[in-house]
Amino acid sequence: MAGPGDPPEGTPEGTSGGGEDEYRSVVFDESFVRAARIQEYSAQERLTDHAPAVRRRPPLRRGLSRQVLILVLLIAVAFGTAVYMGLRSPYPNQAARPAVEPLRMTVIPLSPQGVVPGAAAPEALFAHSPAAQFRVGAEGVTLPASRRTAHFSESQVVTALTTAKDYIVHSSLYPEVLTGQQVRPVRALVDADQLDQFDESFSRPTADGRHAPTGWLVRFDPARVELADTRIRVQGTLQAVEAAASTLEVTADHTFVYALRPTGARTGTAASLFTVRRELHFRFDRTDLRTHQVQLSTSYVQAGPLSCAEDSTNHLRPLLAGQTAKAGGPAGTDPYATGDATALCGALATSAQPKI
Repeated sequence: MAGPGDPPEGTPEGTSGGGEDEYRSVVFDESFVRAARIQEYSAQERLTDHAPAVRRRPPLRRGLSRQVLILVLLIAVAFGTAVYMGLRSPYPNQAARPAVEPLRMTVIPLSPQGVVPGAAAPEALFAHSPAAQFRVGAEGVTLPASRRTAHFSESQVVTALTTAKDYIVHSSLYPEVLTGQQVRPVRALVDADQLDQFDESFSRPTADGRHAPTGWLVRFDPARVELADTRIRVQGTLQAVEAAASTLEVTADHTFVYALRPTGARTGTAASLFTVRRELHFRFDRTDLRTHQVQLSTSYVQAGPLSCAEDSTNHLRPLLAGQTAKAGGPAGTDPYATGDATALCGALATSAQPKI
């Protein structure tokens, strides 16, 4: 007979030990079986007990996704910021800028009352002249102590003063400008709205108080004179004030003393001194401060020794050592001609000449 663990037909052939050998490690006695709890799962529990074999696709969401909405919001914020900064820019655009007024200029020749003194050594002329204590070159164009104004910071005031100094140096001390070789160093500092007037002054010089090159800069007739000493003596003042909430004004008043001799003269030829006093009024708006350019509103020039009979519109034609002023006064003034400026001339005081 088969044992209690064998099938009714007995142990199949080819097996070793039957079920007792195969399930030897698992033994269920009668007490274990009786204590076992039998639980029958419902159909719903059997369905939800295991994950489905096929993953269901999430339902499609209608409308824009969250990422797209965030991206659209960021673009809108960036665009709004750009528009706001454009409207609130600290640099006003050219369309909203007030019109720049043309430069008004006056050039007054000073005629000597006698023979122009001279000496072979320019140093001796300077030492015996009122310019003996003047500084040399750009060192004579000193900047004053600056402070902020109601609508401009201290740095903006310094920028206005520095730009005005640059214009004075370029237009009064550069040898290539003084000898008429170049005007570009000066032109580069002029406000864009005054460039047409500047260019017309040099292409068609006119004594109308608007278009005289000598109102923009100092330059001598190169066919007559040359610098005997490049160490030009300078003394003067600069002052900045706030003219309006959008405008700074700088007033410059400087005296320049040049040592000159005839063009192509041999070494040892007597030199003479030539004096130019320039009073310039500059205006700066915030655009000029940003571009480091100037608006010239007024140019008042006194220069001598010159002959009143000579035209000083395009070039200054100084009288040199041993020369005297030509007879005759300035060109006649026609009171019926509304476009011309009044012809002026003054006398150069003997105290302004070196004592040789």
